[in-house]
Amino acid sequence: MPASNRRAIEKARSLNADAIILDLEDAVAPAMKAEARGAMRDALDPAGPLAGLRVVLRINGLDTDFGADDVAALAYAPRWPDAVLIPKVSSPDHLDSVGTAMRRAGAPGDLALWAMIETPAALLNLRDIVTAARETGLACLVVGANDIAKETRMRVGPGRATLLPLLSSIVVAARAGGLTVLDAVYNAIGDAEGFAAECAQGRDLGFDGKTVIHPSQIAAAKAAFAPSADEIAEAEAIVAAFALPENARAGAISLDGRMVERLHLAMADRVLAER
Repeated sequence: MPASNRRAIEKARSLNADAIILDLEDAVAPAMKAEARGAMRDALDPAGPLAGLRVVLRINGLDTDFGADDVAALAYAPRWPDAVLIPKVSSPDHLDSVGTAMRRAGAPGDLALWAMIETPAALLNLRDIVTAARETGLACLVVGANDIAKETRMRVGPGRATLLPLLSSIVVAARAGGLTVLDAVYNAIGDAEGFAAECAQGRDLGFDGKTVIHPSQIAAAKAAFAPSADEIAEAEAIVAAFALPENARAGAISLDGRMVERLHLAMADRVLAER
């Protein structure tokens, strides 16, 4: 949500979202940047509207006229956000420069950085970006599909066929780096059917969740990325089967007419952890 929208921020507590992303970048007009920083500081007050919520702050890039002021404003905030989301990350050096600026501003040592993957350079440099995650504090990749379409000149329609190879490459990179990865926003707020379909697609591609731009999208996103009743039942059956004494040392067993290996047990454990 735009950090300049105090009314929306006041409503954040009533939302059943996993995190609130306060935006100082694209959602805030240049003339509103200073006001947005003030609202951001108020929102981060321990007694403020976002108290007790997981808050991620998207800053402007340090190569813009606004990024340095965003970092300076954070130095005087009542508390630091749980993570800082960096737009248009294109290389590990980009993360290094933001991390250095954050430390100089007094950021805690465990501050997590999230990276928007939304430029052709980022897509080419995904391997280097995730390989450097431990050194840079990178914890999450967030897809910026609107910017990817703009910069690559792709025409993206329902089903996102033109984007699928790029989306898959981002998921693979995140898994290689042990990072969380979030799918892009869906622009058509009133299209509930299209949103649900894109959530299901993102889930099937391997994303951990989806970024949303309106409260009406939250429930559908959470439902799509949560395990279904059938998935939970299957996971419970696999866990129970491997827990039997006769299977304690087995690498693979037969369950309901199919072979189940310990890799399936690991997958089952993950499903049960996510319910």
